[in-house]
Amino acid sequence: MNDAPYRTNDRRVIPLLLLGLVVLFAALYVVAYYVTSDRIPRGTSVDGIAIGGLRPAAAIERLRTGLESRAAEPITVEANGVRTKVVPAKAGLGVDVPATVAEAGAGRSWDPQRMWDYVAGGSAQAPVVTVDDDAMKATVADIAAKADQPAVEGSVRFSAGQASPRYPERGTVVDRAGAATALREAFLAADEPVELPVVDDQPEITKDAVSRAMDRFANPAVSGQVVVELGGRSVRVSPDEFASALSMKAVGDKLEPRVDAKQLDRVVAPKMKRITRAARDATVRLVGGRPRVVPARTGIGYQPSDVADGFLGVLPNAGSGRTVQVTPTRTEPKVSTAAARKWRITERVSSFTTHFPYASYRNVNLSRAAHLIDGTVLAPGDTFSLNDTVGERTAQNGFTKGFIINDGIFKEDFGGGVSQVATTTYNAAFFAGLQDVQHKAHSFYIDRYPVGREATVAWPSVDLKFKNTTPYGVLVSASVDKSTPSRQGAMHVSMWSTKYWDVKAETGPRYNLTQPKTRHLNGPECVPNDGYGGFDIDVYRLLYRHGSDKLERRERVHTRYTPSDSVVCG
Repeated sequence: MNDAPYRTNDRRVIPLLLLGLVVLFAALYVVAYYVTSDRIPRGTSVDGIAIGGLRPAAAIERLRTGLESRAAEPITVEANGVRTKVVPAKAGLGVDVPATVAEAGAGRSWDPQRMWDYVAGGSAQAPVVTVDDDAMKATVADIAAKADQPAVEGSVRFSAGQASPRYPERGTVVDRAGAATALREAFLAADEPVELPVVDDQPEITKDAVSRAMDRFANPAVSGQVVVELGGRSVRVSPDEFASALSMKAVGDKLEPRVDAKQLDRVVAPKMKRITRAARDATVRLVGGRPRVVPARTGIGYQPSDVADGFLGVLPNAGSGRTVQVTPTRTEPKVSTAAARKWRITERVSSFTTHFPYASYRNVNLSRAAHLIDGTVLAPGDTFSLNDTVGERTAQNGFTKGFIINDGIFKEDFGGGVSQVATTTYNAAFFAGLQDVQHKAHSFYIDRYPVGREATVAWPSVDLKFKNTTPYGVLVSASVDKSTPSRQGAMHVSMWSTKYWDVKAETGPRYNLTQPKTRHLNGPECVPNDGYGGFDIDVYRLLYRHGSDKLERRERVHTRYTPSDSVVCG
């Protein structure tokens, strides 16, 4: 009997049987997928909060409510004995609640482990923690700033002519990466203070390096004086004087000497004045009543950096026989003799004098202002400012108290009388043909001044300014004949140059007349005054080129004087 057909059928049955099993398993798998639904496996919890059996949305809501207060609780940390509190949100720590719910098994899944968990029950899950790296780094840096005990580098200090070593000390600092990890792990978990890891901070400069620096440079450096020689002349500088300019800088694992050129020059410069010479600009002065050019002078100086380099070279040699050779430098003046001659300041081109009654404060203040103005030179294009030239009227600047005009009446203050200087200078500039840049007349008329042709000043707002618009230089000379109880004083101002303008003045009639009022004032500062009426007036300046009859320009100067009120004291 032939059984071959039966063996063939058996071979066909086996694959069919296997296929059937696969189909059956797949069907059961699909059934399991739908049976497990999208709920979280029973018994699942996150940080002690039960979420088993909940759908994802409900689980998210429960976790957010349950974790909110815990996530906000500060974490107490300690490092190097320094304790501080960290606010999790400021450290960039947070919880990704949706991701946590997903990790806990929410939602349908083809994962067989997920299906088994649903049938067998879930377990305790850790929340998914998020970290903002930048915020975490900033928080750890703040902790480290308080807790770090950095290594003390070896160094050498110089003071009072002595050198002293500072030997190194090991330190301990917060381990930045370890601290970040510890904070992350402590988030939502730590009830007790968290000890942050620290690591040793080793100094780069060793004790041996400090000892070598002391032996090879520091001790020899302060062992004696240094001689600075310039052009065959010399000065001596002691360790007490130059030690403050010395230091030793850490470079790698060594200490290298440094000399602060600016600090050293504060000590050396006053001494070097004896063997150097400042450059001097050429100028023009009155000599025997005539303008003379004072020649410029080249300065002889030095570079402070050269002195510092020289010190650095000789200080390692112990003892007092140390000399720094410095090459002299030439300093050229800003104004050469040739430039001063081109100014052609050769003659008096205008002069004006005003007189003043006796008062000791006037003698002081006018003389001081005249001294400061006298000798001023204006190159072509320069502008004169009385406030800049004279400075603030203070006791320190050589002025005393006197009477000034304030709010239409006389009051006492520093610099009283300086307006007499302003008026005299203004008129000298007026008749020299210089350009009026800024001037202000007194608020009421003072009869010892040219009407409509006078000026007042007040620091710092009211100034007298005029510009040299001629092609020549201008020298201003000023002097005072002091007053006495029996004689008036005189204020003189002259302009010296080469004659460029012939100037005439015309004064118009007074108009818009107004009458003064009477004020009754009390107090020790009250100054009685006889009133004087106010008015307007116009003055004209006529300018002719020197030696010509042709009028080049006619300038109007308008002045309005307010009444000078009568003041009755008491």
